[in-house]
Amino acid sequence: MFQRISVFAAALLAVVLVMPIAAHAQLAPPRTLAELKAEIQLRADHQAYPETGFKADDVRTALPGLTDLAPETWARVWTPLGDRYAKAGDFWQAYLYYDFARWPARSSPGKAAAYDASVAAFVKYAATLDPVINVVKIPFEGKTITAYYRLPKNATGKVPLVLTIGALDEWKEKSAMRWADLTNHGMAELSVDMPGTGQAPILIDAHAERMFSAMLDWVATRPEIDASRVAVIGVSWSSYWAAKLGFVEKARLRGVVSQAPIADKYFSTGWQNVALGTREYLFDLFAARSAVYGVKTMDAFLAFGPTLSLIAQGYIGKPSTPMLLVNGVKDTQVPIDDLFLLLRTGTPKDAWVNPDGNHTGHSADWPDYKIANTVIIPWLERLLK
Repeated sequence: MFQRISVFAAALLAVVLVMPIAAHAQLAPPRTLAELKAEIQLRADHQAYPETGFKADDVRTALPGLTDLAPETWARVWTPLGDRYAKAGDFWQAYLYYDFARWPARSSPGKAAAYDASVAAFVKYAATLDPVINVVKIPFEGKTITAYYRLPKNATGKVPLVLTIGALDEWKEKSAMRWADLTNHGMAELSVDMPGTGQAPILIDAHAERMFSAMLDWVATRPEIDASRVAVIGVSWSSYWAAKLGFVEKARLRGVVSQAPIADKYFSTGWQNVALGTREYLFDLFAARSAVYGVKTMDAFLAFGPTLSLIAQGYIGKPSTPMLLVNGVKDTQVPIDDLFLLLRTGTPKDAWVNPDGNHTGHSADWPDYKIANTVIIPWLERLLK
């Protein structure tokens, strides 16, 4: 399943594969309202991100209310669906629609209220699971890190743990369920929002990984966890944190999975001028990406990003814990170059690259759940056994 890619091959592929992308030099125009509504319905019909689990008829009924793209209008369209399912006691379905009502960023009062409702619905749903997902509070710099914690059913002795980090718009609630199968393989799961999202206590800054280091401090105090068998998963934007923790927390981590790894080129003006116009993303990508930095303008956004580069911070080429790097060659949100940069430098790493894959490596033949269950979780099992 896995293949170690040579330094030469990685460098050659990195050059060849990005050439078509470099031909584009400016942002694509955003979808019109009519185009967006059609795309929303299409994704609901096909159970495509970010509408996996939606009921197509619900979406069809709600869409006429989407008369403009103002954040408050967006929240007003989707929140009533959440209310309806919450009243019926279907807290998972309620969570999905409340979460969509705040998507992709908590950028208005209505979206903030929808997010609060989504968390409340998710917590009620999580309490019905077997094993349950518990809410934990971890002190951090005078604030609190809120996370979800789940142990394998009927666990005996100390168990390994995987820290799963929510992404740019898929926050810890989705992350907890995306990786729920970890507990069926004997691994505990601790799920948290990345900085700048959800209930995270800080925005992104050059050293925001300290939030995850505080979580590893907490893990080390848990008598039911084997602190020598801890790994991290980051997907999409949170792939950056997984990769960085592979360097910063090398001594405390058995390994990391960085899916759609972000390392350097992602932060460049040239890449952002292409990627912010991607049609892979439904809409409002700049709003989501700028919110995690706490900036409002394009100039501030483009100036901030390069400060996070793992080259600029001096990590590229240094020893790391074992890494699994996963992505698709056709990813239009994160440059495949960043995967090859990590792969061809420093400690030898494992990689799984889908030549036909889009963002995170998914394609028609390789949906996200298949990548998780046949590539990532087996790698973690071998790592943490």
